[in-house]
Amino acid sequence: MSSSAPAPQPASSASASMSASTATAPAENVVVLDDVVAGYLPGVNILNGANLTAAKGELIGIIGPNGAGKSTMLKAIFGQVKVRSGSVTLNGEDITGLRANKLVAKGVGFVPQTNNVFPSLTIAENLQMGAYQRPRGLRERVDFVTSIFPDLGKRLQQRAGSLSGGERQMVAMGRALMMDPHVLLLDEPSAGLSPSRQDEAFLRVSEINKAGVTTIMVEQNARRCLQICDRGYVLDQGRDAYTGTGRDLLNDPNVIGLYLGTLGA
Repeated sequence: MSSSAPAPQPASSASASMSASTATAPAENVVVLDDVVAGYLPGVNILNGANLTAAKGELIGIIGPNGAGKSTMLKAIFGQVKVRSGSVTLNGEDITGLRANKLVAKGVGFVPQTNNVFPSLTIAENLQMGAYQRPRGLRERVDFVTSIFPDLGKRLQQRAGSLSGGERQMVAMGRALMMDPHVLLLDEPSAGLSPSRQDEAFLRVSEINKAGVTTIMVEQNARRCLQICDRGYVLDQGRDAYTGTGRDLLNDPNVIGLYLGTLGA
């Protein structure tokens, strides 16, 4: 993990720092959210000026209390919520509000928390659906996915509906990887899993990131998320309250006291 990121800082300082990085080295940033205001209902904002940068190859963790806007931030990137002001860029290109199919073609993969597989299809068919827009090289992509999730390679003809929650999560992540994305968005990959399956999910996320995929992960398991991420964002009331390296946030007294409690001790 990177050792050059700044120590945890409050939102005002973080925003200034991110604006500077965007201005000086835009090519290094895969995803940039700049002062995004977004919501689902007219006049009701969930994000209230949220900022985020993800450089090439980084693993970014997003934590915070329930209702802070964590999942909404991912949906703002993936065009699933109305962005009322601010912008979202991918490799320097404005993608604010683009439809999901266009974002997938541009290299954005998204794994929602629930309803993330086609239960009536086999594992192989689910993976094939992931490459629908780019069928060439299907065999190579399947080989790549099964190298990260070897259990899937042994059961390609099994229907996804018969899998456990953890196994379905592997299929969903694998399908998102079939398009060789620039960035992978993960919405609570450990939700509803047993402790052993949670550990496996975090291991697979790390392996995906180490394979070169920039990864942005929302997680309720704040401690484990911060342990594996390069940098983290703490969201509160739709804003990035603190940002810093995962280790720094995990040990920051303010973050512990306000958001982690004994988890960060």
